[in-house]
Amino acid sequence: MAVHGQDGKMGGAARKDERMDDKDILTSIDDLMQTEHDLRARLAAGQLTSDEEHQQLRATEEQLDQCWDLLRQRRARREFGEDPGGSAARPVSEVEEYLQ
Repeated sequence: MAVHGQDGKMGGAARKDERMDDKDILTSIDDLMQTEHDLRARLAAGQLTSDEEHQQLRATEEQLDQCWDLLRQRRARREFGEDPGGSAARPVSEVEEYLQ
C-alpha cells in the first residue's frame, strides 16, 4: 500500500476502496502491520534514524486507521441492509479526530 498524498487520503491499493472488499481491506491491514514491524526492526538494526522511523511509522499508523475505519463503515452498512460498496475512505484529518 502506498503512503498518503498531501491531501491526507489513502494511496495505492487503498485508494480503490470502492472496489475493495473486506478481504482486500484486511489484507491491506496485514501488510501495514508487517510494515510497522519491519520499520521497528530496521530501527533496531541501525538502518533508520529515530526521526525516519517516527515519520514512516506515523504514516503507516494513519493508513491503518483509515483501513479500520473503512472496514467498520462497510460492516455497519451491511448490518443495516445497505450496500457496503457505498463506503469510502475518509481523510486522515477526519479519522484521526475520532475519540476512542
